[in-house]
Amino acid sequence: MKFKYFLILLIVSCKPALYQTSVKTSYSSSGFAYIYDESDYKNKIVSKKFDNNELLIGHNRLRTGKLVKITNPENKKNIILKINKRAKYPDFYHVLITDAVASKLELDKSIPFVEINEIKKNKSFVAEKAKTFKEEKKVSNKVPVTSVKIDNISKIKKNKNKKSKIFYVIIAEFYSHNSAVYLKERINAEMKNFSVNKLSIKKMQKNNFQLISGPYNTVNSLKNDYIILKKNGFEELEIKVNE
Repeated sequence: MKFKYFLILLIVSCKPALYQTSVKTSYSSSGFAYIYDESDYKNKIVSKKFDNNELLIGHNRLRTGKLVKITNPENKKNIILKINKRAKYPDFYHVLITDAVASKLELDKSIPFVEINEIKKNKSFVAEKAKTFKEEKKVSNKVPVTSVKIDNISKIKKNKNKKSKIFYVIIAEFYSHNSAVYLKERINAEMKNFSVNKLSIKKMQKNNFQLISGPYNTVNSLKNDYIILKKNGFEELEIKVNE
């Protein structure tokens, strides 16, 4: 896609410092988790079958066996698990999790926003997490997911007056403000089906500017623009939430 190739050239030319090192960074992302449902596998919405009663995760980029930490930023609860399967799921989502994982993190299943961080492991860490992983599996096998759901219902009732979340999509980061302005103008000119009124440029620090889309008050409105951006060649989109 022509627009995608343009983006690659623009970003490389604007942030040359990023390409002067061969050091690999760990995968880090934030966005919505896809909570597995058996019917989705039967309808071929997801490509792999999971046991919803076990603490399992799948990813469409990271390979099987990678350790990742998934955090619920609202309550800071987190869990470290190995990626069980490499799976395909709707592109809007950043990770696939089972119902057991969602319940353990006490996620709001209507807005399952999470942070995902790959864990670089050493030998002692691997031994400890292998032990922890076995213990987690024992707990998930002993406690039915339905009983956990009942506990969550009471918590949701207590928090029903909480402020609604506001979401933003970070489209790209730039070394110079002019480059961010240029991309914003290109999106305005070439993406007629995108709501360009939501675009803004935020200065994070010296020589670091973000092109942002938002705010979004609902997941559906965010999802629509996210999919449009993806279809136009934007690969590394990140979702941020502010309450």
